[in-house]
Amino acid sequence: MIEVRELEVAFDGRVVARVESLDLNAGEIVGLAGESGSGKSMTALAILGLTRSLGADVRGSITLDGEELLGLGDAEWRALRGRRIAMVMQSPRGSLNPTLKLGKYFERTLALHGVEGTEADARIRTALADVSLDEVLLGRYPHQVSGGQAQRFAIALAVALRAEVLLADEPTSALDVTVQAQVVELLARLREEHGTAMLFISHDLAVIGRLADRVVVMRDGAVVEQGPAQQVLTAPEADYTKALIDAVPVIGRGRLA
Repeated sequence: MIEVRELEVAFDGRVVARVESLDLNAGEIVGLAGESGSGKSMTALAILGLTRSLGADVRGSITLDGEELLGLGDAEWRALRGRRIAMVMQSPRGSLNPTLKLGKYFERTLALHGVEGTEADARIRTALADVSLDEVLLGRYPHQVSGGQAQRFAIALAVALRAEVLLADEPTSALDVTVQAQVVELLARLREEHGTAMLFISHDLAVIGRLADRVVVMRDGAVVEQGPAQQVLTAPEADYTKALIDAVPVIGRGRLA
């Protein structure tokens, strides 16, 4: 569905992300791994058409089902974002309007894409059920829900809009391990039940290993290795990937052992 070719994102001539080739197929989960500052989030923002608004110079090609996305106008992007490509931020509460209750936020988002009335109500109820959220949360403001609930609410928005592609930017890093496991299970179920394609961005290879079909590893703004998850995580070729894997905590290894 998504094809990235010869992508370069630069600020004042300094390249912060360079991706020669990255594919995301229908119903597939691709894990984008690397430490902070490796270019993961900037790559996702480029796919969503948000890097130019940050003042970046973007070159290359990004297509969705063969349609070139780079160069689309603001109106075209507004019609595309959310409805076909949605993004879940690392801190969803920070990306939600603090003055709007979640129910009103839901209604406005759906209305922006022409979904109103009884159809909107039905989609909201179904989406909340899909992510195991109680409808009582619709009467609360973003600061009145937990981090895990806010994360699931953001995913519910993508479900309600029937997004074909979900960009998940560190969706579990700010959560405790129990809630983290729930979100990972939810994303896996979302793929199984709706066929949603996902770019799952994380520095946590253990989480990526549980979820992704393929893995792309970035360092200093460039891709250093990519391939099937099993292959990359068990027999990595790049020294940097080996170092990332060695850094994954294992009970019984190290000082405690």
